[in-house]
Amino acid sequence: MTEPDRSTSNDDRSGTIARRALIGTVGLAGIGGLVAAVLGGTGNGIGAPTSAGAAATRAPGHTPFPTPAVSAAPRPTPAVVDHDAVAASAVKRFVEGEWEKVKPYGTQPLAPRLEGDAKVFDMSITAIQHRLDALKEPTNALGFNGTWPGPTLRVVAGDLVRATFKNDLSETTGVHFHGQRLPNKMDGVPLVTQDPIKPGGSFTYEFVARTTGSHMYHSHHNATDQVGRGLLGAFIVDPKDPAERPERKYGVTQDIVWISNDTLGGFTINGRGFPATKPIVAKLGERIYIRFMNEGVLMHPWHLHGTPMHVVARDGYPLGSAAFTCDTLGVNPGERWDVVVDCDEPGVWAFHCHILPHAEGHDGMFGMVTALIVS
Repeated sequence: MTEPDRSTSNDDRSGTIARRALIGTVGLAGIGGLVAAVLGGTGNGIGAPTSAGAAATRAPGHTPFPTPAVSAAPRPTPAVVDHDAVAASAVKRFVEGEWEKVKPYGTQPLAPRLEGDAKVFDMSITAIQHRLDALKEPTNALGFNGTWPGPTLRVVAGDLVRATFKNDLSETTGVHFHGQRLPNKMDGVPLVTQDPIKPGGSFTYEFVARTTGSHMYHSHHNATDQVGRGLLGAFIVDPKDPAERPERKYGVTQDIVWISNDTLGGFTINGRGFPATKPIVAKLGERIYIRFMNEGVLMHPWHLHGTPMHVVARDGYPLGSAAFTCDTLGVNPGERWDVVVDCDEPGVWAFHCHILPHAEGHDGMFGMVTALIVS
């Protein structure tokens, strides 16, 4: 059995090959058709932010927005926006591969070093300048090992994990391995199970990986702020039995991490907003595995056009006979859902959050939108 592509950012498939596939399928002259296909071609986005920038300001954060006073004064007529033109401009940027212009990518696999029986991960926590897309100015964010999301950490059930986090911030922090069954002193909740990691200090989390499947690691100290600014990443524990791993159990050839967030920068997939989100590129007949992880504060119902998703695990636990098929899957904050997709329909298939104000506004698509490209 061929090993699946575990480069969770899909790099080798998302460069020139992806751009050619997308342009070849859509054609620059056919961009309007893709715009119409995405989100059901509403062309309205009523009630949505008027721009990706507006999405950022309207996303939930730590300072609540004041309730506007009731006024009898008539509302000003909104400026007329040529929705088709601005929407086409955003899709053109996506078609031309904007995701390649916003490196470094997060979710890159980080190979551990071996120290006796332990798999050791050396992690830094730093302030970074993060690009949400190719046009906006970089934003002040936080990252593990310099990226948002942080690198993907992957081990096998029964492995002794030793992860040392060095705090290079000017504020205290702490790290929690979300979904893992841990010794209490390794739970990563400052002022409850440990002291906060002070600036310049380090903390080593050591535990045996027990809970298989899709999990996360993130700040658990001033977490609404720190996770919202990028202190998040994927932690995957493969079953000890190779036959129970996705590539053998389901015959998948790609294993994709998909982390949503909705605070800093608005609505993002793996730290980017459309049109800088990266498409998933597959060959006709390929079967892929997607791990949805919600690190935000809102629920996001992910909707895939063209082909259904077979949902096989929740929070790392296999669903077994309770597995189900859908085309829209709601993922609550903190949840992880694993799905298998059979790429049996050629084309460019929109893939987006179906809370429409998270994905489209009066001046086009933004935020939580990408595409599955099957060719």
